[in-house]
Amino acid sequence: MESFRRTQVKTMVRRLTEKPDKLIAVFGPRQTGKTTIVLQALRQIELESRYLAVDSPDSSETPYLDAESSASSETLIPSNLSGATVPFPEVKDTDWLVRNWQAGRREANRFGRGFVLVFDEIQKIPNWSETVKGLWDADRRSNCWLHVVVLGSAPLLMQSGLRESLAGRFELIRVTHWSFREMSEAFGLDLDHYLYFGGYPGTVPLVREPDRWRNYVLNALVESSIERDLLAMTRVDKPALLRQLFDLGRIYSGQILSYTKMLGQLQDAGNTTTLARYLDLLSSTGLLTGLPKYSNRPLQIKASSPKLNVLNTALLTAGSGYSFDEARADRTFRGRLVESAVGAHLFNSAASDTRLHYWRSAPFEVDFVLQRGRRIIPIEVKSSLKRRPLRGMEEFRRQFNPHRSLLVGEGGIPLEEFLTVPAHRWFEET
Repeated sequence: MESFRRTQVKTMVRRLTEKPDKLIAVFGPRQTGKTTIVLQALRQIELESRYLAVDSPDSSETPYLDAESSASSETLIPSNLSGATVPFPEVKDTDWLVRNWQAGRREANRFGRGFVLVFDEIQKIPNWSETVKGLWDADRRSNCWLHVVVLGSAPLLMQSGLRESLAGRFELIRVTHWSFREMSEAFGLDLDHYLYFGGYPGTVPLVREPDRWRNYVLNALVESSIERDLLAMTRVDKPALLRQLFDLGRIYSGQILSYTKMLGQLQDAGNTTTLARYLDLLSSTGLLTGLPKYSNRPLQIKASSPKLNVLNTALLTAGSGYSFDEARADRTFRGRLVESAVGAHLFNSAASDTRLHYWRSAPFEVDFVLQRGRRIIPIEVKSSLKRRPLRGMEEFRRQFNPHRSLLVGEGGIPLEEFLTVPAHRWFEET
């Protein structure tokens, strides 16, 4: 694992060796390795750097990083009582941001060849984007060679701040859940273990202790994402409803469920607009998404019932009550797991210009539809759960003349192979 590098590390290194004419924004779900990616990149470049963790309660500043060092999260001061060192807490606000930015400028000018300043969880500083805008614009006018990297695990808020205040001033590096290829190369997970335990690298040491693993996923990952990335950072009028919606979506992952049916199964459900917004919030944190129906009429897409899909299969299995062996033996549950894994892989690996849908026109249905510009690719997953003929694929081809069609599973592309290919690559193949 120590030698494994995600592809984003190479991208980060390339950005940091160029002239700093754009902020670098790294965002993605919790526990996907954002900080590790940045620190690995910093150790591969020659520039000095400083890493600052905004969400660390005892972090006021951290030392410089070089090829051999790592970031500390506290500044130590002598204690008047014992002579020991104790952490000195400091409020993280825009004044703190400005002071550290100015220190970074001085180092960039002192070293001459540049300096890298990293702010982790920057979205937790109120009004951070407006402050960064002023500082960044001043650096461009003075031709200061200060690289600035901002990280965040609340993608919706990160993107909102960037796009509202920093339009044209940043480049995104998106970090998603780990793919089957990555988990296999880094940890040796086979397909069955990946399907059940998912793409969270931090859970790998716990797979031999199922109760600990399950507790970690549901509490340290799911609950932290909801509590700290959504409820603490975004206005949510019905927090209990948002949690219920996640539980419902996990249970129905891989299935199409109308908002009307959701309302019938949720307490204090409010209205469909509220549910649609909460589903978008859950998607922004990498937990659960609702795929829209494919149509060549935009209004029909907007009004369609969503196909629910967890974005990491650990989110389905951890709360299912199934052990690893039980999940593998139950053909129906495994079928849901396989389809959810395919949907999560397509969503997580799709390029920014690629959209993911499903299609249904009773009695016909196609599991997934990739769209890139005017080109579309229908995808059918053949698992043990499904025994129906591929009439949906045939009807889709008749109506829409797709770029190509894909069958995953029995009689088509082996699942293990399909999960190693990023979604956008299918448009490049003939």
